[in-house]
Amino acid sequence: MNKSTLLFAFIALFIAGCAAKIPPPPPVAIEIPGKRIDYTREVKPVLVKRCVVCHSCYNSPCQLKLSSYEGLDRGATKKAVYNSYRLKTMDPTRLFIDAENTAEWREKGFYSVRDSNAQAGYNNSFMIQLLNHKMKNPVSVGEYHSEAEDLTCAESGEELGAYMKKHPNGGMPFGFPPLKKDEFQTIAGWLAQGGHGPSKKERARLEKVSSADSEMIAEWEDFLNRDDAKYAMAARYLYEHLFLAHLTFQTGSNDFYELIRSWTPPGEPVRIIPTVRPYDDPMGHFYYRFRKIHSTIVHKTHMVFEFGRDQKERITELFIEPEWLLPPHRMGYDQKTSANPFIVFEQIPPASRYQFLLDNAHYIIMTFIRGPVCKGQIALNVIHDVFWVFFMNPEYDLSVRFPGFLKDNEQYLDMPAGATSNAALAKGLITREFRKNSATFARIKQNYYSMQYRYRGLGPEAIWPGNRESDSPALTVFRHFDSASVLRGVRGALPKTIWVIDYPLLERIYYSLVAGFDVYGAGLHQLATRVYMDELRQEGEVNFLNFLPKEVRGPILRDWYGGMSLNNLDYIPSKLPAGFHFSTADPKREFTEYLVDHYFNPALHLSFDRNYLRAGEKYPQLPTAYVTIDDYIRGFKAVSAPGVSFFREVADHNANLAYVRIRVPEEDDVVVSAIINRWHDDVSTLFNEKDHLCPEKDSAAFIEGFVGSYPNYFFDVNLADLPEFLRILDEYDGDRQSKIELNKFGVNRADENFWETYDWFQRKFNESDPVHSGLFDLNRYYYLAM
Repeated sequence: MNKSTLLFAFIALFIAGCAAKIPPPPPVAIEIPGKRIDYTREVKPVLVKRCVVCHSCYNSPCQLKLSSYEGLDRGATKKAVYNSYRLKTMDPTRLFIDAENTAEWREKGFYSVRDSNAQAGYNNSFMIQLLNHKMKNPVSVGEYHSEAEDLTCAESGEELGAYMKKHPNGGMPFGFPPLKKDEFQTIAGWLAQGGHGPSKKERARLEKVSSADSEMIAEWEDFLNRDDAKYAMAARYLYEHLFLAHLTFQTGSNDFYELIRSWTPPGEPVRIIPTVRPYDDPMGHFYYRFRKIHSTIVHKTHMVFEFGRDQKERITELFIEPEWLLPPHRMGYDQKTSANPFIVFEQIPPASRYQFLLDNAHYIIMTFIRGPVCKGQIALNVIHDVFWVFFMNPEYDLSVRFPGFLKDNEQYLDMPAGATSNAALAKGLITREFRKNSATFARIKQNYYSMQYRYRGLGPEAIWPGNRESDSPALTVFRHFDSASVLRGVRGALPKTIWVIDYPLLERIYYSLVAGFDVYGAGLHQLATRVYMDELRQEGEVNFLNFLPKEVRGPILRDWYGGMSLNNLDYIPSKLPAGFHFSTADPKREFTEYLVDHYFNPALHLSFDRNYLRAGEKYPQLPTAYVTIDDYIRGFKAVSAPGVSFFREVADHNANLAYVRIRVPEEDDVVVSAIINRWHDDVSTLFNEKDHLCPEKDSAAFIEGFVGSYPNYFFDVNLADLPEFLRILDEYDGDRQSKIELNKFGVNRADENFWETYDWFQRKFNESDPVHSGLFDLNRYYYLAM
């Protein structure tokens, strides 16, 4: 090395070594309030309206959950919940479960966002620094990805200073307009006073249980904690299926509760047993208890389950009154066995188990769609953007009619959740053990059906029609890329695929993706779950095809999988004859229309919505004039057709769900959810999803009311301007002029009136459905500030 090179290297090292670190941002000057600021009345409303909308779930940036004071006090961490590359399971960090106080959270790596060590009149907490950073730089510029994997979670003043220098427009609220001056002063003054939480009186009010609810809790806790083995196993089955539910006792209290396992008996303060899965060993005697939910309700986790006296009578009818298959006895909590409900609950008649799931089919499917996977692409890239779900009639489900069938084949019903180690998961993936077992079970089941129904096949009567007005024998699932929704009934146009779910399939879906899914698990666990769900989807699809004429089943299945050879699939349709007389060349549509028009229980009033096209009906052209309500309906239907310009051009995964406010003179404004259905040639591959998309076939569904939890965009349209809005969608080509025209109605994240628009939509949602509504999540609002 020559002297000049050495000198250059020395100078470079000297400069690097002397380079000053970016200092912490200076403390923020605070106007000291003249009175004590009340957290509950003054601070919490600001947090709920402007902060909880992005900080409320596993996908909260830096795990900072602001839906309760406990979450704010816990603070933030650099540890990410979602990490598909994780080599081993991480310690869970569930609020209200995995630590009991602030000190314990600090030991788990969480740090305060409200502590300040600045002198009087100033504050340097992370919270005020980021809020003030937005006040000083209020304009949102560029792209905002609040769930980005490289998002900075500053743990020191230096890190925060570096972030603020690098992102001058990255203050909080992130990528949205700043707080109003009075809102900022409220938060700043509260932080200057120490950032205190609810007073003892306020906390007591938060945690207080109404007398009517107390009465119901006493009844239920008595029912669930009886020593009798029959009650004990029935209670275990209920708990494992309701551990995610927000329970309402239908007393009019408007409060919600969660069912937990506690070390303490009824009458004493709850001490939750912090197991990760609902079937994990509680390590000793425990009690089923109810705990009131006092956090702000957010829609994405708000899965309501009615737990009134009618439900208690129904559960008694299903689980307590019937004679069981075996003398009732308690089962242990062996790790592998506990993950298999067919073994644990063998003694309970499958008819009882399946009927409970059917009674609550909407809730059960919702837990798969909205349950432990807030950042849902982990589970959701295994399904199409829209599909319908029907259920096997218990009277025709052979696993229900002949319970010994499940016992004889239980070795094929193990799921990845039952793997006791990463090594077992790796072995199952490499040898395809889980996939082979699932396919083997489906093949054996299909042979059994062929034997029982060889001469008559499966007709409409083998589909569950629904028994009660509250039943949901037909469901629609909409995927919004990395989140999804499930609606009662058949919504939208005829989908590409339809599932029929029987008892063993429904139970495996639930135990794979809900009860057995560990969001903190290693990457292998997540991969194995995803691969296994691929099998379960195929099984549901083939179950439906078995109702169609034998000669069309194979061709339709190949079409659903992009022309793939059936030899490459683990499932193939049966050779049973069709149990329905078909008279058209479109048997999928014919069978579905028969079910909806003539078969489902009339008390349910099931019907197709305005998006549906009957046989021979084509998508209309945009009306030349809008005079009647039918004209407007025809306009929406015209722009929902496959290949409409807007949906073809705007093919981003961050543009799948929009809410449209239609201002109607002298009447209540109307909300329409615009749902884009991205066409997939098939969904059988783990990677490169975009290679299987076909934007030319993308379509839309326009559904009155609110669908989903994560709106990607808001539109605000006067009724008189609706024809122009629909024309823009129809002709949109992505050029500058198209964007200018559309932006007249769109509400971008940089719009200074964004919060007023959001507040209207949120208020409208709360008013339209007080029981099931909750805060929308804005983490996935369209990323580009314009």
